[in-house]
Amino acid sequence: MKLEIARGLFLVGALGVAALALAAWEQPRTQVLSAVQGSGQCLLPRIAKANATVKPDHDLLLFMFGMSRGVGPQS
Repeated sequence: MKLEIARGLFLVGALGVAALALAAWEQPRTQVLSAVQGSGQCLLPRIAKANATVKPDHDLLLFMFGMSRGVGPQS
């Protein structure tokens, strides 16, 4: 087989693989999420009680900061 024919077949094959990869590549689209009853807030699960007070966990921020500081190269 001549070199020019081999190059042409390789180019056609590479373009075919690239086209197939482009067609299979799926990126999430930007979209607006809306809720009729949410009034601009996140919806609560059905099992959540409406009158229950939620207290923020102050230790969670400290825990996440500690975990992020712990990740890194150990020298």
